[in-house]
Amino acid sequence: MTQRVIVTGGARGIGAAICRLAASRGATVGVLDIDAEAALATASDLPGAIGLVAAINDESAVSAAFDQFTAQVGTPDIVVNNAGIVRFGPLAELSIEDWRVTVDVNLTGTFVVARQAAVRMAANGGGSIVNLTSINGISPGPYAGAYGSTKAAIALLTQQLAIEFGPAGVRVNAVAPGLIDGGMSEPIYADPQTRQARSSKVPLGRLGTVDDIARAVLWMASEEAGYITGQNLVVDGGVVMSIIANLPRPASVDSVGHVEQ
Repeated sequence: MTQRVIVTGGARGIGAAICRLAASRGATVGVLDIDAEAALATASDLPGAIGLVAAINDESAVSAAFDQFTAQVGTPDIVVNNAGIVRFGPLAELSIEDWRVTVDVNLTGTFVVARQAAVRMAANGGGSIVNLTSINGISPGPYAGAYGSTKAAIALLTQQLAIEFGPAGVRVNAVAPGLIDGGMSEPIYADPQTRQARSSKVPLGRLGTVDDIARAVLWMASEEAGYITGQNLVVDGGVVMSIIANLPRPASVDSVGHVEQ
């Protein structure tokens, strides 16, 4: 049976990669984005895809987009909460407006979409929701404003949704991208020195790609992960676990505790 998938922020970056991969595997895809022109353009390149327009923190608009998709192809089996924003700046100078809009889009928007999806899926026998978090929600970085806080909150929201909707057959998980060469991070990696410095700190030796994330998201949504719910899968090439590995240490310390034969 053909799967039905809605991806928020689906017009560009990681969202577009998820849409492309899902479509290549035979799914009918709803490309949901606040940018109507971009959503329709991305959908037009995918067989059977539908362009959907909504701001994710506008519940009536999200509901209307879900209704449109359902009327055309049926209740979604998979919903991916990918849309989000970031407002960089030191906390000492960050405006309340920038804080609030980031929380409203990232956290409230994820909640709005997830609730619309979960209630509909529950009534239809089940489904799978995957929320996008970030390693910024696991290990804080300077000047990220409210972004990391929202991503940490989404990880907890994922768990809460999982326990509330699990009995109805709805799995809810998250994927936490690391240093990804694409999407909102494109301006960062346009600088060659920054690109090299960051790549060198990844244990796997390279930046991640949007396709790395797309594959992880669709695996988490698939029946292969059918007994997994409430989890936050880190897809970062080993960055989060390598903090101590990137700190200097005298070579002599490596021999401490050695037992002479």
